Amino acid sequence: MEREDLARMLTDQTPACAPAREALLAGGTFDVWDRPLPARHHFGVYARRLRNARRRGVPTLGVTEALRILERAGGEPLRPGRIVTADGAWAFVLFLDASATAVLACARGGPVRSEGG
Repeated sequence: MEREDLARMLTDQTPACAPAREALLAGGTFDVWDRPLPARHHFGVYARRLRNARRRGVPTLGVTEALRILERAGGEPLRPGRIVTADGAWAFVLFLDASATAVLACARGGPVRSEGG
């Protein structure tokens, strides 16, 4: 997948999509996984991560909205992806359709942890 193609797919699905697009176009790194997993799998993982973030007071962006989208998608296979800002400070998680032709949701959790943390 080309950077520009992914940037075009990041519209207004969730509040994190515009900042993710900006990070991508500003030289951030990105990956899209080859293996799709059911949306309900992603829902469970990110619901736990949101609870942990809230408990620790870590800021998030678009996670609640992404969870709603994942819940509605149920068993639909989705391909996860990730954008990391050029400075490595923040990461965005993406959920694309199985063919990686559309971004369904995007979220930003807390800052990327350093190697020691």
